[in-house]
Amino acid sequence: MQQQIDLLIHASWIVTCDSEQNIKEDHCLAVANGRIVDIVPASLARLTYLAGQEIDLRGHALMPGLVNAHGHAAMSLLRGAADDLSLHAWLQDYIWPLEGRWVDEEFVYQGTRLAIAEMLLSGTTCFADMYFFPNAAARAAVEAGMRAQLACPIIDFPTAWASDADEYISKATALHDQFRNHPLVSIAFGAHAPYTVSDAPLLKIASFAEELDIPIHMHVHETAQEVADAVAGSGKRPLQRLLELGLISPRMVCVHATQLNDEERAMLSASGTTVVHCPESNLKLASGFCEVAKLIDAGVNVALGTDGAASNNDLDMFSEMRTAALLAKAVKGDASALPAAKALQMATLNGARALGLDGEIGSLEAGKLADIISVNLSDLNTQPLFNPASQLVYSTNCRQVSNVWVAGRLLVDNRQLTTIDTEAVRADVARWQQRLYPDTRHQEILHEHD
Repeated sequence: MQQQIDLLIHASWIVTCDSEQNIKEDHCLAVANGRIVDIVPASLARLTYLAGQEIDLRGHALMPGLVNAHGHAAMSLLRGAADDLSLHAWLQDYIWPLEGRWVDEEFVYQGTRLAIAEMLLSGTTCFADMYFFPNAAARAAVEAGMRAQLACPIIDFPTAWASDADEYISKATALHDQFRNHPLVSIAFGAHAPYTVSDAPLLKIASFAEELDIPIHMHVHETAQEVADAVAGSGKRPLQRLLELGLISPRMVCVHATQLNDEERAMLSASGTTVVHCPESNLKLASGFCEVAKLIDAGVNVALGTDGAASNNDLDMFSEMRTAALLAKAVKGDASALPAAKALQMATLNGARALGLDGEIGSLEAGKLADIISVNLSDLNTQPLFNPASQLVYSTNCRQVSNVWVAGRLLVDNRQLTTIDTEAVRADVARWQQRLYPDTRHQEILHEHD
């Protein structure tokens, strides 16, 4: 007797991104109640299941939705506002002044909606975000039907969102209570960086994170200068200080990590800490090279993120996978340092693990939520096709993403967003461009006279 399901998707390849890196050819994916029921050979699919809807995507690969494990979504409104600068100049001379003047709930909501539209169209179904007014980002995610983990920012100095570290922490815990058990949104503590958060709030964050069992998301060892300044000021490298304060644990997510020694890699591995690699942002800001192959060899979970569009300048995880794979080879001097299948896992299952969501998303397996994307591999740039994983990492353009589902809900249908009004997004962005232009032009003129 056939089992009634909601959706049956026929595809030429199903790239599961599971722990065995299985790829199934000429199979179908069965979905019911927002979850994956089965992956079944095409010859048996209709004998086994009676679907309310069938979709034929032969020539396409199905794979898990990509997990962008680090970003600042609302900063998409600052895309191109401060390019070709060092991290210090980019942050202190351009980004912080612009944020100080313009960031409010409207900025965050509309900037995050722009980012979500870009991410969905390029195959990302879940993103981790660290930015002010996370309540506004949550609103944008829920309206779009997209999965998000919001790392509420915590820093020592005041901003438009909070006045001091205690208020940031209080707002983060309140938001966690608001979204506890929400189907799409989860909350983390977003301690900005070791150099912007002092010991007392870090101790509170460590305690609350353990009590609430939620992640701590933090920029760590991003540049050599950060590490040198910490050693000069305290005699300790930042990771040593974080270890002594009790933050290094399976809940800890270290973003960037371009400056690690062997002892620190062993520490991260032993503690179950995740590293999020953001290769394109690190390259653009000349922050350094994360030695991904050494981290993987040490047993560290390494995920992948784009960082914000103000320092990347896009949110394209396919591009990020390719850059990560190529860069790892160059850094190690070994063409096998980061194979395509591992790069795919960094962008899917490893990212889900970083967010504590790997039991629900990150791979195509029976029982998991149906966060799925289809990628058209019949385009000329992905022909001929000998290995789907290699084509997805080294040849695929994000515009080959045709359909996107989150929990079985179709959010992109043949390259068209179903839950976001793209013309309204364009209009919002045009208004922000007019507001921001005088400020960004002023900064350009100052820079020209430096």
